[in-house]
Amino acid sequence: MSRWKNARVAVLMGGRSAEREVSLVSGSACASALEEAGFSPIRLDAADRLVEQLIELRPDVCFNALHGRLGEDGRVQGALDLLGIPYTHSGVLASALAMDKPQAKRVFQAVGLRCPQGVETSYRELTERGAPLDGPIVVKPSCEGSSVGVLIAPDGNLAPLARRNDVDPDQRLLVETYVEGRELTCAVLDDEALAVTEIVPREGFYDYRAKYTAGYADHVVPADIPPETARTVMEWTLRAHRALGCRGTSRCDFRWDSRLPGAEGLYLLEINTQPGMTPMSLVPEQAAQRGISFVDLVQRLLETAQCDG
Repeated sequence: MSRWKNARVAVLMGGRSAEREVSLVSGSACASALEEAGFSPIRLDAADRLVEQLIELRPDVCFNALHGRLGEDGRVQGALDLLGIPYTHSGVLASALAMDKPQAKRVFQAVGLRCPQGVETSYRELTERGAPLDGPIVVKPSCEGSSVGVLIAPDGNLAPLARRNDVDPDQRLLVETYVEGRELTCAVLDDEALAVTEIVPREGFYDYRAKYTAGYADHVVPADIPPETARTVMEWTLRAHRALGCRGTSRCDFRWDSRLPGAEGLYLLEINTQPGMTPMSLVPEQAAQRGISFVDLVQRLLETAQCDG
């Protein structure tokens, strides 16, 4: 029997990040799964007055279905710790490190995980001085998820970025060498790597639209790759999860240049401590491939809830 069987469960969703709409879908799906499992979850939109709402509702535990800034970067986790409310997924430190891509990259490299060459800069510096790396590059916000604001420049041409008028000139950016190859991802659940998925966009790259719109990308799980490469992906995923101190579930994204032997062409891009839980999401797909239903997955995550306060 679940230790939360008779608890007041609040599902945190929505919020104010660029991933608000996806979070609403994730949260609704998780709340419905909890209802199917016999709980009576409270759906709580975290867009405004979150702390006041939590004090008023006094939930026993929170299922965190927030994505992006303010929900996945350690700030909500810190508030829940201060309030003494257990919550799912990673705590303050792991969440903050994972959301800050340059900092996470430093940790990964310190434990021997290969990442693309990268330089931290700002929008202002990039548009005034040009690309700090030669060849094909990827420009991404240092602290966003779901490929929000990502630009791939195969020839180093930053003109599309310079034309944008919705960017803070001092916004921190990470510029990385673009790795040719295939898109792989792997999730961890309860300190075990689940499976390796290959993501095949039908056009362009695996951007926000391809992640959350049916028909724009295909997911191949398990990925049709050599067994030794799959084992390395799963090993690196678990090492990254542990290096940051993640808990519950996380998901690592990779690029793999299959022209190189073995794992020589494998690069860890980033880790996501609040993976999507929508009908199209990768973690539920990998769990299903391992025989874990969506309802069971949500219940297992709820069981990992804890408070670090």
